[in-house]
Amino acid sequence: MVKHPDCPQPPGVPRWVAMFYQPSRAAWRVGAESPDRTPVLYAVGDMAQTVRARGQDVTVALWGPRDGAWQRFDTQAAEPAAPAAPEPSPERSGEPVRLAERMSDRRHQVLMAGLSKAGLYDLSSEDAEAVQALVDGLDEPTVRRVAHWLSAAGRPQSG
Repeated sequence: MVKHPDCPQPPGVPRWVAMFYQPSRAAWRVGAESPDRTPVLYAVGDMAQTVRARGQDVTVALWGPRDGAWQRFDTQAAEPAAPAAPEPSPERSGEPVRLAERMSDRRHQVLMAGLSKAGLYDLSSEDAEAVQALVDGLDEPTVRRVAHWLSAAGRPQSG
């Protein structure tokens, strides 16, 4: 396990800030900041995928406001995502291979968007396998319904 220096508290007024550790510089860098948590978490997931696609490890610290002061929060960026999904079979409902690939990619994109809206931005390899199983086993209207449920589950409750 590689040890990194503790992430320093961001300067200024407390807001949501994602700090990424850069091993090449042995320093922490602000990767995203916003008054709202959701855009920062979304950016963390996207940045983590990009860094992992380059074959690098991701170390993220999430800072945010709590009772008017800075608070460091846990992140789920520690476990790498699964490798890219296998090609869909050309026999799938008699669709040509190219169309089957596009539809599989669309179903995957819809599910990933639903998971992001539900607050799940950085998936483990088991999560990625589960998403791929849903993509392979469900048609697009069903995938869209599942994504809608995830989106609804991620909305703040009023009341």
